[in-house]
Parts: sequence; C-alpha cells; structure tokens
Amino acid sequence: MTPPRHRKTGARAEIQRRILLLGLSLFFMSLLGRVHAQTPRDQLQPQMSWLDNGTIRLGVNLAIGGAITYLAESDKKINMINSHDWGRQIQMSFYSGPNPFVPKGAEVRPAWEGLGWNPIQSGDCFDFPSEVTEHTNDGQSIYVKCIPKHWPLKNTPGQCEFECWFRLEGATVRVKSQLTNHRDDKTQYTARSQELPAVYTNGPWYKLVSYLGPKPFTGDAPTVLVDKEDGKGWPWRLFYTPEHWAALLDANNHGLGLYHPGVCSFGGGFAGGEGGGKGAGGPKDFPTGHMTARHTEILDHNIEYPYEYILIVGSLDEIRRAVYQHSPRTKRPAWNFQSDRQHWEYRDTKDAGWPIEKGLNIELNPEKESAAISPITFWKADDAPRLALRAGFETKAVQAHIALQPYEDTDGQDWPQWGDGLRPAPGPPIRVPFSIVGDGAVRNIQIDLSRVEG
Repeated sequence: MTPPRHRKTGARAEIQRRILLLGLSLFFMSLLGRVHAQTPRDQLQPQMSWLDNGTIRLGVNLAIGGAITYLAESDKKINMINSHDWGRQIQMSFYSGPNPFVPKGAEVRPAWEGLGWNPIQSGDCFDFPSEVTEHTNDGQSIYVKCIPKHWPLKNTPGQCEFECWFRLEGATVRVKSQLTNHRDDKTQYTARSQELPAVYTNGPWYKLVSYLGPKPFTGDAPTVLVDKEDGKGWPWRLFYTPEHWAALLDANNHGLGLYHPGVCSFGGGFAGGEGGGKGAGGPKDFPTGHMTARHTEILDHNIEYPYEYILIVGSLDEIRRAVYQHSPRTKRPAWNFQSDRQHWEYRDTKDAGWPIEKGLNIELNPEKESAAISPITFWKADDAPRLALRAGFETKAVQAHIALQPYEDTDGQDWPQWGDGLRPAPGPPIRVPFSIVGDGAVRNIQIDLSRVEG
C-alpha cells in the first residue's frame, strides 16, 4: 500500500459528509478497453508535450494519460511535481459506486478494494498506464483525451473518457478537465467526494497553507496547516477555505498554489517523514506534498462533468494576489439547476438522472425525510435575509424546512481525514419551516430568514 495515494472507504466518506459546514439543505417530508503490454514504471519512456511562456514551463506525459508530470519556473528548471508512482502527478481522479467495484474477471489489489469505482488519469496500481487517444499542441495550448485505468484494478480501462485543456498565462496554468461517462451500469449511486484535481509535489514543497477564517478576500492572515517538525501532514488534513485556494510551499514560502473557483472544501498534507522527508526529494522519491479541491458529486452513468482550476507558481503573496485577481469575491448564494445539479447531493432520495433539463426532478422518499444538500459555501447572513425558492411539489405533505449550518470556531481549523482527532460533529442546524402546496404547480416561495435567531 502506498500511503500518499489518498483514498476514502465508505467510513471515510461518511466522515467527509459530517463536515458539510456551511451548506443549505432542503428537507421534504412526504406521505407517499485496449490491452497494453506491462512496462515497469522505471522503464516506461516519457512522451512529453511541453508549453513554455518564458515564465513557467509545463510538461504533460502522454505515456501516462496526459497527466502533468512537470511544472517549473522557466529560468530555474526545478520540477515541483512528484511521480513516485502513478497515483501522484497532477491528474484527474473520480469516485462512484458500487463499492467494492470488481467487474467479472478483474483482478483487484486488496489494499485498494474499498475505493469502489475509481478511474484515474495516469494508470493503475499494477503499473499499467492509461491510454492517450487524442493530443494536440499548437504552442499556446495542449489538448489531451485518454481512456483512464481503474486505480485498484489490473489493466482495467474505465467506461469513460478524460479530457484536459492546458493554457499558460503568466505564472499560471489554466486547466479545463472533463469526465464523460458511458457506463453499462445505469444505477444512480450516492454522491462521493471528488479530487478536482489531485496534486502531488516533491519534498521541498511541504508547507501547506490556506485561508480558513470568516473574513475572506480582506487580506486577513492565512493559516499554515502543515509545517516542519509539527507532527502533522499524514494522514491528510481536511479544511474549509472561503477563498477557494491552497498552496504547497518551500522553506522560503515559494511554491505552487491551487485555486478552484467556488470550492470551499479542500484537503492536503505531506507524507514521507520528517528530516529527509519535508524539504528534500525529487520527482521519483517517496516524500510528497498533497492538495486537492473537493466537491461531493453524483456521477451518472452517462454524465458529462467539466471543471476548471488554476495552478499558480510563485510566493505565497503572489499566489494569493492571483487568487484575488481571478475570484468573483464572496456574494450571496444562488443556484440555477437548468442544466446541472450545481454540486448538490441527496439524502434518502434521488433525481431523474442525467441530463438535467430545466431543473431538478427529485423523487420524495415515502418513508423517510428526503433532503437535497448544497455544497459547502459561505456568505454573511446579513447579506441574504431572505431565501427565494422556485419549485413545485407533488405530495400530500404541507410542511418542509430549510436547514442552515452556521459557521463555528471549529470551522477555522484543520482536521485529519481519518484516525485520531477527527473533527467533532457540528452543532445542530438552524431549521426554518415553510408551507408548501402539493398540487405540482411551480411557485415562487419566499422564506424570511432575518427573523430566525442565529
């Protein structure tokens, strides 16, 4: 088992679910591939596609699905990206059911069996690489399409495709990625936390930094989550950041930032020990820093799931300045479900499936309290005194409620993802009841939150 390959069992997914810190929930009560010859990792020859704008240099390896294996400042040429195994790099990675996922005739590595359905961009834990099927490089941008391999399984292609578009702007890499599923299994599985993307750095970039406070985009002091000799880093840390970024830095506070607009849930850390681990090591060495932006998503059998993020090379101040320049700032929350779920998930219910067309069509569970749950987000209560909901209900129930989870002091801290010292359960949510009419007609519903204590 390779410890830095971050994975969650069902129990870990439940831990992740418990930290939906600042979300919004609507509760409705109802009475009703190809085969490659195996090549050892150290013998597989890189097939690099390069971009260099004179400020930074980017390399994606076409021999392993087009994952990013090189990122450095153009003049220094010191690669920050770790490739000790094919679970590292900067790459796409997705999770869904069933769990375990072992198709007939497939061989699974027992250490990873609990991950379920898990295609990743580089290759599997048996050293079979993912296959690039398309690639272009016009000197300004790179495009790559690949058929990923399932990390826990031996030489098992996913019934899906990964696509990536890379473009350099100054000291940043702008990346668009997309998962396209065409699975035979049409089950709508429970939402799971996704790595958007998974980022692994070499040992010199060990210091994990982000902003965890309640005053985003004001220049308030950031937090060092993992540092030298602090006994932290492994297991990975989970944290909430309303500024949507994290960074892995060296001893001079210089390194790599990850900014994913709108994402407040991040994870990261360091594996490889103290001394010779934090602060030392190259692309093939074991020590590694890790960070990822996380949304909890339902991945339908036929979904097209795009996301975008920005990698930023520079000092901590430069990374945060770039985030501020790109960010739309904190604003009142709003979700429009015309064409997708807006990163919402469900409890004891499901919807009509993909594609989403003109809103969500959610089935109410006749025996349990159905819930639609927002992603972790952030806003000031004074800025949103009312909630406007446009929906229609077909049910005999006449009552529903909104559940709001306020910011707590524990939200400004980091917590290990598993093991000892897990984040305590948050306090009870604020519940605001409202009346509904169950005739199916779509109505505008105004819910006054300003009168609710807390």
